Amino acid sequence: MYPEQVEARKEGLRRLGWVEGQNIVVEQLRMGDRSRARLQELARDVVRLKIEVIMATTNVSIAAAKAATTTIPIVMVYGDDPVRQGYVASYARPGGNITGRTYSIAPEMLGEIRGKTIDFLAECRPGLSRLAVLMDPTFPSARTYWLSAEAFARSRGMAVQAVEVRETGGLAGAFARMVKDRVQAIQIIGGPFIYDARGHVAELAVRHRLPTVYPWRAGPEAGGLLSYGPSLQEAWYQAAVYVDKILKGAKPADLPVEQPPSSSW
Repeated sequence: MYPEQVEARKEGLRRLGWVEGQNIVVEQLRMGDRSRARLQELARDVVRLKIEVIMATTNVSIAAAKAATTTIPIVMVYGDDPVRQGYVASYARPGGNITGRTYSIAPEMLGEIRGKTIDFLAECRPGLSRLAVLMDPTFPSARTYWLSAEAFARSRGMAVQAVEVRETGGLAGAFARMVKDRVQAIQIIGGPFIYDARGHVAELAVRHRLPTVYPWRAGPEAGGLLSYGPSLQEAWYQAAVYVDKILKGAKPADLPVEQPPSSSW
């Protein structure tokens, strides 16, 4: 977890009367990488601590927690496409021991969102005609978001291409390809690895003079141009609401999964 995420978690709990070190104990387990094996090991450690609620951030963490326990409540913070991933039975009635907040955008909002981000880029780069969508194809919603962006860009007469990258080491090559293809601006589809590498992405974008729009505010904060997307801070506040309800007796199976409203952007 990043310092800003730790503070958002603490603030979310404080708002509901839970003060760490006073009336709630938080075991924050850190990892040095995102390997599934390491996460599974950490998830088993969590279960052995006999805690009451697990807050799991991204899908790989949620999957590890799910594999480790079917009884301890799990609250998703940035869950992506949780129904298709098998974490919950439905948004309205999750079913098992998992609920929380999803990062997934409602299908009816996708066109509007992708349209706005492309319009923002067009304002920054007048005459925009060649757009790239930089994405990690392992991110569950990547294809859905790409198809939405592709459709909107083509409706505006723009040439658009998907540029896939799976690790930080591939970013320099991805930018080299975009420069060779004369891309004029970049839309980023989020994912854990790209979030981690946001500073490097911003550096490459500035070096190659490519206006870039990110799906989270942390992109511009790391040196990028602009962002439009759900507030990650708000996700922690909402996750704290789920923790509060569960600690007061609510069952995860009965707590609907929440999607990010446009008012939280």
